[in-house]
Amino acid sequence: MAVNKEQYQKIIDELKANNVTLVAVSKIKPVADILELYHLGQRHFGENYVQEVVEKQARLPGDIRWHFIGHLQSNKIKYIAPFIHLIHGVDSLKLLKEINKQAQKANRTIDVLLQVHIAQEETKFGLDENELSELLYADLTGLKHISVKGLMGMASFTDSPQQIHKEFHYLKSLFDKYAGISAPNISFTTLSMGMSGDYQIAIGEGSNMVRIGSLIFGRRT
Repeated sequence: MAVNKEQYQKIIDELKANNVTLVAVSKIKPVADILELYHLGQRHFGENYVQEVVEKQARLPGDIRWHFIGHLQSNKIKYIAPFIHLIHGVDSLKLLKEINKQAQKANRTIDVLLQVHIAQEETKFGLDENELSELLYADLTGLKHISVKGLMGMASFTDSPQQIHKEFHYLKSLFDKYAGISAPNISFTTLSMGMSGDYQIAIGEGSNMVRIGSLIFGRRT
């Protein structure tokens, strides 16, 4: 299925009205589909797999802002460090340190979001509130090549809008709680929550970045 241009424009209009950034989730989608969206003005694209984003980055326009939204393994950071725009799923100090190390080698600063576990499912990655607090109040001054830009979270896979509202509301409360931290490499500007099935709830709860794939690109096989 090709890009749903009508649906894309509808989403873009909705997001612009709320000052929300769209990350178009292009994982497993061909370069041709990404180019189609690029020519409509889309610049932020999200990928889950290191090898795939490396291959696509080499073949597509240089002004695309690539977001890594999957679970990132430490030994693969070096492959995306030279170009990645934002890493969404950081859930440990160890991972932060490795991103900093590879960013230094690439002579750049990499923006990251800390992933918080807000869902009922045990399978999703992320920090709990205590771990988040420990990480944010740890001594990060030596990590001069990373910049913590905010938080990311995924709601439960549920038919209950109330549950989703509750989880997103909780993440926004954490974002507000820690937004005032004064540190050279912490500057909360981004709250990334909301996907194809729940992005409108997320916006209502204060998200300013959503990750949408299937509504634009069609279902993945």
